[in-house]
Amino acid sequence: MALSAFFSRLKEGLQRSKQKLADGIGAAFIRRRLDDAALAELEDLLISADLGPEAAARIIAGFRRTRFGKEVSAEEVRAALAEEIAVILAPVAKPLTIDRAHAPHVILVVGVNGTGKTTTIGKLAQQYREAGLRPVLVAGDTFRAAAVEQLQIWGQRTGCEVIAGKDGADAAGLAFDALGQARAAKADVLLIDTAGRMHNKNALMQELTKIVRVLQKQDATAPHSVLLVLDATTGQNALAQVRVFREMVVVSGLIVTKLDGSARGGVVVALAETFGLPVHAVGVGEQAADLRPFVPAEFARGLIEG
Repeated sequence: MALSAFFSRLKEGLQRSKQKLADGIGAAFIRRRLDDAALAELEDLLISADLGPEAAARIIAGFRRTRFGKEVSAEEVRAALAEEIAVILAPVAKPLTIDRAHAPHVILVVGVNGTGKTTTIGKLAQQYREAGLRPVLVAGDTFRAAAVEQLQIWGQRTGCEVIAGKDGADAAGLAFDALGQARAAKADVLLIDTAGRMHNKNALMQELTKIVRVLQKQDATAPHSVLLVLDATTGQNALAQVRVFREMVVVSGLIVTKLDGSARGGVVVALAETFGLPVHAVGVGEQAADLRPFVPAEFARGLIEG
């Protein structure tokens, strides 16, 4: 998919999010003085659109500093808002870089079930293959047969080796063996899928910390990236997921999926303002080309201007 086509898809996907926010601005700011009441109404709109109270407060402070008391139109408010959002997002827009000095660069992919972890791994594998790298995939969600099968399908589709164990196998032991095999095969990237069973947080925490501990017996620097995959449709719950997973592992970056079907795309702004973690990529569909590096200006325009 060409980059312009991806941005068009992203823009289309953000339409539901845009309606929540931009249409509310259109109704409230036909032509209006930006006084305390107007700013309070705008702040409520931002929070209702999942941008979160911290980002909303920062944006309103910017409006108060630069435009307070001035008469503004809906178009002026939308344009200024897109600029403010892009400023918040710019520091976190960092593509994931594979360090070729590692052999392989180990990527641990975490997140609750249903966020798109396995599909994201498949998309990344295809993109790395197209870039001339050799990825190996690990089916570390050993208790969910569907996840193993899904990863094997992606392996066939991309021509990547998939290392899987028996049903219910120890995920840490599997990751340890996979790292050994990937090193022997001189793979460039090792992508490890993991379980996401949040109904038993303690068991999940023990499993993830054990995977990290066991990997470090072979490579003290592994994993080199820990990606948390978040589903945009969950809105503010995505922030709670970040907090929970940061208790378990050192999350190095985020990937936000399902922006094509969400009215809650504003949560990306809340994530940026609250945590400042790199947002490596966003997803708008099922194909490998539907996962692309995060571009703040395009995202802000899609969210606000439609």
